[in-house]
Parts: sequence; structure tokens; C-alpha cells
Amino acid sequence: MELQNTVKEALNALYHHPDDAVRMQADRWLQDFQRTIDAWQVADNLLHDASSNQETLIFCSQTLRSKVQRDFEELPSEAFRPLRDSLNTLLKTFHKGTPKVRTQISLAVAALAVHVPADDWGDGGIINWLRDEMNSHPEFIPSFLELLRVLPEEVFNYKIAARPDRRRQFEKELASAIETALNILTACLNINELKEQVSLLLPFHIFYFRVPASALSSHPLVLAALSSLNSEILSEASVNVISELIHYTAARNSGGVSSQLPLIQVIVPQVMNLKPQLRDPSKDEEDIKAIARLFADMGDAYVELIATGSDESMLIVHALLEVASHPEFDIASMTFNFWHNLQMILTERESYTSSGNETSIEAEKTRRLQVFSSSYESLVSLVTFRVQYPQDFSDLSTEDQKDFKQTRYAVADVLIDGALVLGGEPTLKILYMKLVEAINHCGKDQHSDWRPAEAALYCIRAISDYVSDTEAEVMPQIMSLLPKLPHQPQLLQTVCLTIGAYSRWLNAASSGLSFLPSLIDILVSGMSMCEDSAAAAALAFRHICNDCKKKLCGSLDGLFQIYQTAVIGEGPFKVSAEDSLHLVEALSMVITELPSEQAKKALEAVCLPSVAPLQEMINQGPLVLGQKTARELTVHFDRLANIFRYVNHPEAVADAIQRLWPIFKAIFDVRAWDMRTMESLCRACKNAVRTSKRLMGVTIGAMLEEIQGLYGQHHQPCFLYLSSEVIKIFGSDPTCANYLKVLIESLFSHTACLLTKIQDFTSRPDIADDCFLLASRCIRYCPQLLFPSLVFPSLVDCAMVGITVQHREASNSILNFLSDIFDLANSTQGESCLSIRDSVIIPRGPTITRILVACLTGALPSSRLETVTYALLALTRAYGLKALEWAKECVSLIPSTAATELERTRFLQALSDAASGANMNNLVVPIEELSEVCRRNRTVQEIVQGALRPLDLNIVAVS
Repeated sequence: MELQNTVKEALNALYHHPDDAVRMQADRWLQDFQRTIDAWQVADNLLHDASSNQETLIFCSQTLRSKVQRDFEELPSEAFRPLRDSLNTLLKTFHKGTPKVRTQISLAVAALAVHVPADDWGDGGIINWLRDEMNSHPEFIPSFLELLRVLPEEVFNYKIAARPDRRRQFEKELASAIETALNILTACLNINELKEQVSLLLPFHIFYFRVPASALSSHPLVLAALSSLNSEILSEASVNVISELIHYTAARNSGGVSSQLPLIQVIVPQVMNLKPQLRDPSKDEEDIKAIARLFADMGDAYVELIATGSDESMLIVHALLEVASHPEFDIASMTFNFWHNLQMILTERESYTSSGNETSIEAEKTRRLQVFSSSYESLVSLVTFRVQYPQDFSDLSTEDQKDFKQTRYAVADVLIDGALVLGGEPTLKILYMKLVEAINHCGKDQHSDWRPAEAALYCIRAISDYVSDTEAEVMPQIMSLLPKLPHQPQLLQTVCLTIGAYSRWLNAASSGLSFLPSLIDILVSGMSMCEDSAAAAALAFRHICNDCKKKLCGSLDGLFQIYQTAVIGEGPFKVSAEDSLHLVEALSMVITELPSEQAKKALEAVCLPSVAPLQEMINQGPLVLGQKTARELTVHFDRLANIFRYVNHPEAVADAIQRLWPIFKAIFDVRAWDMRTMESLCRACKNAVRTSKRLMGVTIGAMLEEIQGLYGQHHQPCFLYLSSEVIKIFGSDPTCANYLKVLIESLFSHTACLLTKIQDFTSRPDIADDCFLLASRCIRYCPQLLFPSLVFPSLVDCAMVGITVQHREASNSILNFLSDIFDLANSTQGESCLSIRDSVIIPRGPTITRILVACLTGALPSSRLETVTYALLALTRAYGLKALEWAKECVSLIPSTAATELERTRFLQALSDAASGANMNNLVVPIEELSEVCRRNRTVQEIVQGALRPLDLNIVAVS
């Protein structure tokens, strides 16, 4: 009683106390209370107490549901019947009470049924028990129907701490009782006030237990739902049932469309009868939406049948076109998924393999594309108006503006589907006619209605990837129209993006070069108009320079002028620092096309706007340089990084980095403490290394010497990823072996000293992540340097300490590093190091295995299961019988209350099969099941982790 009062007081404090600290304290206490064994009795008592308020009832029903799901094993076996009877009483008590409470109690009963086998439950299992209860107490039928609704769902509710075998058995028990369940629903159908509830229940049972189509096509429940489509007012529940039935007939686990034809032949005519109502003005929008949804569901479910182009299927297509023409986007867009799936079937060769030889395949494909061409032409014409800016766009809320943009993306996808079926050029012609029509209504000043022209251009841009680069009829006319359009901000933005989208056409078409000067003028105007148009213009400039770089080599002076104005920021341009990177990339791509000597000079010029301000900061002395904000430096290094990435002249970049090294070194020396600056600077160095490769000569040595020295003082992770790039390029070069050996030993020994306990990994996961990524790269590119080094054993020890770090990337990098070690035999370079590897791994084998099994069973989140499983199987493949012995030892530590002998045996058999070379995909289920049973609730997980002790690295092996 005292504890019950405390629960009430804590709930009162949680919901009503004015002090946040008190509410948080109450919340913590209640969470801790829910984990206690006393929570069973207290929650049950308070639910039976007529004086309990709403908050208490909701909390206690959730507590009881959670206890049954997760902690049922806490109770002695004889507690089952009193618990079931108590829950049954509560179901009846709350049959007209708070729906939330009733649902929680229903879930608790369902969870109880998952735990308790039908034989122990008695009465032939829960469905028969439920039928008998409903017959005995008809006044409580709505409450029992709620329980019947949740039962099928609970088969797949992994919050219920049932073992996999018991879960499978429960599914079979329910499946064997499906006839009884459907009989219950049929009987309830005769009670008027229950019809809607029955309709909501039907899909759950049909779906989960795969009732045959032959039985469903004439079943009273199905016929009742179908007949309701003829009523004046559409029932939402009936529409839901028909929708679910449509999906069910197409579901692969129900046998697919062919086996469900009896049911399909009953459903389709009834839905088709609704078509006239799509245009009935007396119907409200909700009814139209429900009818549209049924047509869209039919399209999605039967798309493979529809794709044959039969006369019957075209009736559905015409209905879907009618839905697509509806003025409300939410209704029209219901069909978009269908048009996409139909396009894929019509255009992919795999759809026609049953047609026979290549000639027959092509003939059938051509026939189907012709059948559907007029439908897709109509679709393209129907959707274009939806991308037009609304008159009041600027007044819309941020959320509504975001929705409009999403609408445009969705329409663009539909246009692409149209282009794939019709071909890019026919689709372009349809859209060009829309553009001409729009321009005829659009004056040349900014106050005329620019919106239709912008919409047409947006659509033309959307299909750019599907228009031939040599198209000569429409594209020249479009390009000649662009300079004539008014410079309204949104229109100009779309014009710029359209220019960028057709950059390949400008390069390939015979008339492309003649358009470039006027189009670049438009881009310059775009850079000067506003931030959005400037961003679009910068991106388009990048695309044009990428695709037309050979044609633009002679215009380098003009391009430089645009680049410098934008980057220095002293002209009228409104290009942001981030968008200026597109211009950096653009000019870098053109420089790539220059002869070597010209490229060196051009590279020097393109670097100058970034180099000059950096040199000026350095000239002001270390004190001033140290006080600069990171952004003042990184804006320049980001540009240099892009230049080194996109100027594909290794020798020119190597020369540039050699000239710039004194500047880089000065900033390394003064700002090594500043993570953001170091990351940006290291990215520039990494791109220079990647482009120059072995031409970097003496500079690479100075660079690595610098970061090797600074890493010991400042531990910046970016020094590790820069080293990783160097290892990739120079790792296999024997002339660099001594130098690289010193580098990796220095970096790894410093890191191993930094990461000595799991708390270190948790506080610096970035260091751990980059360290083990570097280590994996060493295994791939220079195993002969890593394995014989003195640092390799300490690196393995470090990995063992950190495997269980909760940070996803760090944990994955460590696990992948270990997997790379175990898979060393697969590498030709690594074969010579196998004996060294074994001398380090075998003594640690039992501990590594135990830690990996601990990770499988709860030390790491279940989302990491695949990576852990791979590492464990790689270890088993590498060490065969030894690894099996290690696994047996650590699995024997898991108490039988957590995992049964059978579950452990299946797990070990999977490892044995892996050692014999079996396919990994066939071994996953027993490993996942051991993981599941050991995580099934907090208590079991704590017992297992307490037995395996993943952080106790000196555990004595079990004899």
C-alpha cells in the first residue's frame, strides 16, 4: 500500500509539479520502479482500484504491458493463470473505459499468449479461449475484438522477450486457428454497431495468415466490404479493407497475382464501378480521395498485369489518368508510384525474357511502348501546370514553400518516367510547346507573368538527361529563347539551372558554341541578381566548364575575370563562399585541358586569390595568425583543396604545393591546436597528394615530418586521414618503406597511448575511427610494414579495448580492422605476414572471441550485428578448430537461463560450418537468434554481459 501511494505521488509530481527538477526526479523514480518485481503487483492493484485516476490507469496499464512483454520470466510458472484472469477482468472492466488503457491491457494479454504455449494456456489456445469468452460475455465483445486485432501483430513484436522457437510456434498456433478467428468476425458482422470494428480487423488476419484467395472471394466478410462500396456514403473502414485486400492479392508471400485471380476478379469490377464518381460534383473531397486511393492501389498491385496492355488493363489506366488530372495534388499524386513502376516494366529488358528470342523481345517491347505512348503523352501534359509558382508564393509559410518544392521534385520524377517511355525528344517537344505558349503570354519586363515560362523551363530541365546531345530541332530554339526572357529572380534562377542541365548538349551540338557567349552573359546576370540565382549560376557555370572545357580554353581571360570577381567579392556578384567553390572547380576543369606550361601559369593565377590573403595573415606574425577565426583561413584552404582536386595536371599541382609549402607549414606550426583549420588544410594536402601522386617528391617528406611531429602534441584526427591517403599512394613503393615505417609506428604508438581504456574511446571516437581506418589501409597497401613493426601487438590490444565503444563509425572501423587481419590470407601481399599475425592473434584469440560474442549478445547495439558477425566468422575461417574451441569456451559462460543448450549448439554449428567454408549468408540465422535471446530483456542482457565481461581483458580461459 505504501508503494502504491508513492507511485500516485510520483505521478502527481510528474504531471502537475511546477518545478522541472522535481518532475525529472519523479520520472526517473517511476522508470526505476517499472523495472522492479514489485511493479507487477502494484500496477495490477492500482488498475483494479476504482479510485485510481486517469494518469495512474494509463501508467499502470503501460507498466503491466511492458512487464508481460519483457519480464515474464520473473514470475513463477504458477503465476500464469492468476495473471491471465486478472487481465481478463481488466479487459471487461475497461470495455467502455479509456481506449489507451484497454489497448495496453489487450497488448499485455497478447504478449502473454506469445510466451505461453497453447497447451499450457488451455481451452485450445488463445483464439478458442477468446471465442468462449465472447460467447459467455457478449456485452464485452468490443473489448475482446480489440484483443483479436492486436494478436496477429504481436507475432512480429520483438519487444516481447520470447525465444525464436516459441515465436515461430505461436505463429503456427494462430495460423491453425484462423478459421475460428474469421468465424468470430463473421458472427460479429451481424451486429450493426460492430460492423466498422470488424472491417478494421479483417485485413490483419488475412495478411498475417495468408488465407487462400478461393476462400476469400466468396467469404461473407469480403462480400460485405465490397457491397458497402455501393452505398451513398463510403465507409472509411470498408475502403481500408478493400485497399488491404488489393495489396494482399499482390503480396509475394500470398502467392502473387496469378494465384489470387479469383479474388482479383471479384474486387476489380466493384472498384471500376466507382469511376464515374471521380467527376461527381456532389461527392466531397474525402470520398474522392478514398476512390482515388482504391484506383491507385489497384494500379500499384496489378501493374504487371496492366503492363501487358490488354483492353481490360487500359480501362484501369484511363481511370488512373483521370485521378492524375484531379486539381488537388494530394489526390493526383497517388498515381505517381504507378506510372513509375509501369515505366520500369515497359523499359527494362528483364520484363520481356519470357517472350523468347531477341527479335520477339524487341517486338513485344515496341508493341507495349506504342500501346502506352498516348497515356504517357497525356500524363506529361497533365502534370506540367503543377510546378507553376503560386501567385502568393512569397507570402507562404516556410513549411508550405517546402511542400511546393517537394511537389516540383515529384512532378520532375513523373516527367522522367514519361521521357523514358516516350523518348527524350518527343517529351521535349510537348514541353517546348508549353514554353512557347507561356512566352507568348509573357512580356519582356519583370512585372509580366513569368510563372508559366518558369514552369515550362523547370520541366524541360527535369528531362535533360534523356534528351540526345545531338538533338537539332528543338534545343537550338530553346537556347535562342533564353536571352529574351525577363530577369525576374525565380525565372532567372531556373534559366541558369536549365543552361547547366544542357551543358553536354552545348558541347556536342554543332550550334552549341555559338550560344555560349550569350548564355555565359545570362549566368553573369544570375550571379549579380540575388543569392539564389547566384547559387544556380555558379552551379551552371561549373557544368558548362566541365562539359565544354575544350571549347572554353580560348576564353580563359574572360573566365578568370568572372572567377576573380566572384572569389574576391569586390564586384556586384552575390555568390556565397560555399557557392564560389563551383567557380573554383569550373576554372580548374578548364585548366586541366591546357598544355603543361600554360597549366602551371594558370594554376598559379587561380590559386592567387586564396594564397595572397593567407600570406598576408602570416606576414602579420604568429600572434595575429593565432587569433584569426578558423573561417578566415578555411575559406581559402577549401578553395585550394578543390583546385588541387580538379586540376588534373599532376606535375603542375606538385609544383604548386612545393611553392605553397612554406605557407602551409607556417599555418601548421601556429594553428595545429585548431581542429577546423587543420581539417581544411589537411583536405587541401590530401587532394594534392591524390592528384600529384609520386611527383610530389621532397614536399611529401616535409609534410609527413610536420604532421608526425604535430600529432604527438595535438592529436588531430585529420593527421591520420592525411597519412591514410599517403599510405594508399606510397605504401607499395619500396623506396619509401623506411620513412613510412617510422611514420606509422609513431602515429600508432601515440594513439595507443591515448586510447588505453573504453572511456578514452568514448571521449575521442574520431581519433579511434581515423586510427583504425589508417590501420586497415596499411593492411591493404603495406602489410609488410605494419605486421613486423613493434606497434602491431599494441594496436591489436588497443582494438580489443575499444571494440565495444558505442560510437558507430569508431566501432565499425575497429571491427573492420580486425576482420582485415583475419582475412589476411586472401591478400597476395599479406601472405608473407601470416606467421607474424598468428603469433599476435592466437594468444589473444580466446579473449577476442569472447569480446566479439559479448558484442553479439548485447555489448553493442543490434544495428551493429552484421559487422560483428562478419568479424566473428572471419576469425573462425582464419583459425578453424582453434576458433571453435575459443567459441565453445566463451559460449559455455552464458548461463542456461539466458540461452538454452539447443540455442548454443546451433550457434556453434554455424561457426563450425563457417570454418568448413560454408556460405556466410546461410549461417546468419543461428547467430542472430543467439543475439536475440541474449538481448530479450534487460535482466538477461545484464546476466550475459556479466558472464562474458567484454571489458575484462585478463579473464582466465575456461578449461
